[in-house]
Amino acid sequence: MELYTYFRSSASYRVRIAMNLKGLSSEQHFVHLTRDGGAQHSPAFTHINPEHLVPVLRDGEATLTQSLAMLEYLEERHPAPALLPAASADKAWVRSLALQIACEIHPLNNLRVLQYLERTLGVTPAQKQAWVAHWVGLGFAALEVHLAGDARTGLCCFGDAPTLADCCLAPQMFNARRFGIAMDAYPTLGRIDAHLAGLDAFRKAAPGAQPDAE
Repeated sequence: MELYTYFRSSASYRVRIAMNLKGLSSEQHFVHLTRDGGAQHSPAFTHINPEHLVPVLRDGEATLTQSLAMLEYLEERHPAPALLPAASADKAWVRSLALQIACEIHPLNNLRVLQYLERTLGVTPAQKQAWVAHWVGLGFAALEVHLAGDARTGLCCFGDAPTLADCCLAPQMFNARRFGIAMDAYPTLGRIDAHLAGLDAFRKAAPGAQPDAE
């Protein structure tokens, strides 16, 4: 397998975690998202992914974009250890948590959105920070209620073993800390994240542990 990745990309981080949990390795191609206007916009990478986004996963003749599609693909191709529970309702619950993070929270603090706010709309650094804090806070508040109030929550988002939801949570928690967002209001998220940080699969996938880290 080949993975086109960037150390600080939340979506790439998710896939790195899942691959580590499943004991899978890949040849990594590093796509710097900010240097020289962003390598994701180069003709060579655009040919691979016209969305101008990482990650991209290549497995034989298959070329996959969108991190959650990759997580589902890895789950189907390499089902052990499972990153989804057995029961249909529990599967849906884990997927809903992952989608809440990946579709409701993350896009609004993604690089290209923040670049548009700065470069096109001319927002100030303080306004950009307020934007991030508002949308992350709104999403985290709902996620905290979901997890704190559900008996299925354990050391991880579902039980005591990582699932797709945890693959999504850890990168978003990293982003929140990077933007200096206060986390006191989200004790369940903080507790789960602290547990995940002690697991090898998460530690080795962390941005600072990547060969392209700056």
